[in-house]
Amino acid sequence: MDFSEDILCTKSHEYILKGDLCTVGLTDYAIDQLGDIVFLELPEVGDEFAKGDVFANIESVKAASEIYMPVSGKIAEVNTALIESPEALNEDTYENGWLVKIEPTGDEDEFADLLTYTEYKEEVE
Repeated sequence: MDFSEDILCTKSHEYILKGDLCTVGLTDYAIDQLGDIVFLELPEVGDEFAKGDVFANIESVKAASEIYMPVSGKIAEVNTALIESPEALNEDTYENGWLVKIEPTGDEDEFADLLTYTEYKEEVE
């Protein structure tokens, strides 16, 4: 599946796929940089975050990182399978490796400063 047309990215390497529920995860570049994922801490359904808040933590054999919310939202779904098997992120960060699905609670303009996938790829290369 090719997400690159619809996906928006942050400079801190999160992606968001807009929809009735927005899908949030880490970009392929971030996963490549982290290496083998060994631990993932995700929020609970119902938790609310403002744009830029830390909503999750990830650890790899190389580093530990905080994961930031790309837009304000309320957690509607959590990909609990990743908590048991965080290494699955190394195989597929988009289709099955999403972290949370949120109901956006901010204004549409919160999406305005996000990068298209093409812009993001140019930024990180």
